[in-house]
Amino acid sequence: MAPPAGRLRWHHCAAAEVKNEPILEFKHGSPERAALQKALEDLKGKTEEIPCVVGGEEVWTKDVRYQLSPFHHSHKVAKYCYAGEELLNRAINAAMSARREWDLKPVEDRAQIFFKAADLLSGPRRAEILAKTMIGQGKTVIQAEIDAAAELIDFFRFNAKYALQLQHEQPISVPISTNTMVYRGLEGFIAAVSPFNFTAIGGNLAGAPALMGNVVLWKPSDTAILSNYAVYKVLQEAGLPPNIIQFVPADGPVFGDMITGSEHLSGINFTGSMPTFRHLWKQISEKLERYRTFPRLAGECGGKNFHFVHKSADIESAVNGAIRSAFEYSGQKCSACSRLYAPDSLWPQIKARLLEEHGKIKVGNPVDDFSTFMSAVIDEKASTSRLLQGRVSSDCAAC
Repeated sequence: MAPPAGRLRWHHCAAAEVKNEPILEFKHGSPERAALQKALEDLKGKTEEIPCVVGGEEVWTKDVRYQLSPFHHSHKVAKYCYAGEELLNRAINAAMSARREWDLKPVEDRAQIFFKAADLLSGPRRAEILAKTMIGQGKTVIQAEIDAAAELIDFFRFNAKYALQLQHEQPISVPISTNTMVYRGLEGFIAAVSPFNFTAIGGNLAGAPALMGNVVLWKPSDTAILSNYAVYKVLQEAGLPPNIIQFVPADGPVFGDMITGSEHLSGINFTGSMPTFRHLWKQISEKLERYRTFPRLAGECGGKNFHFVHKSADIESAVNGAIRSAFEYSGQKCSACSRLYAPDSLWPQIKARLLEEHGKIKVGNPVDDFSTFMSAVIDEKASTSRLLQGRVSSDCAAC
């Protein structure tokens, strides 16, 4: 059924006007700084209770966990629970019960939800999502702003814009034949497995498939529960119906076994470690006869980012770029510079300036001091990993 003409025109107009979300500066005296400081104050010492959400119902299991603030370990920012096998099976059934109706809903209606969610994040929910990303994931104000606000808003708006445009991409027809492409969701559920380091990735891994007519099981990272649940609630507030996205924190191996063991698995949308994605891929390959369709796997596993400095480069620009890339958010992202190639002619100057700027890096609590440049790594496991990487780098430099 085609949507009313007036609504269709509104969507075309909205899509045509989509622009990148402006990045706010949070200067002293600015309204956004005041709003964020209030949101941060409201969260101090608070533990938010976050259930699994299955079939539109909030469910608590006996496997209760806590998310700790990475720079204030005594602060339990969230109390949540793991979904076990029984609850994950319920989530799959609930998702499948809603799949057909959601897939048949006009894309204009689905896009409307994501446009509204972006508006909520841009306006009344911005301070909340930033504060929860800062306290829960240890991000500085600027790192939270470019992630949990600007990038996530852009994901929702541009995804919706392109989903609307895609409907008009049709194969060529020549007399006497007419060729038509129908865009529809997959005939099963999508498993969205999201990481801790970008709130935006969580919203996008679960949101993009839902926008395109799919039902989703969203397993957020244990160390990003607080912010990811806030994104989930924003989608609900924007009109996302129950059962379209099931919010199911879970033990990784249990979740992997359940989704790959279901005949209804249609795809995995994943960001995380290479060993985990390889394991999921192997599990699926060993069970191909079980599935109703061939599951689609989309995985982003980071990598080694490098900077290549040309002899004509501006030294200050190269140094500032390298420092920011390598040390912002403690290097916990795929865009973090871990290699720098410089010509012999520039290296003495670059090295001197790198050491000078490195010495100015301010490490601390990003909530109490907005001038903090680098905060704590996400957890003890990450801390051990960083120490080992530092030893390897020092040994290599000595060689």
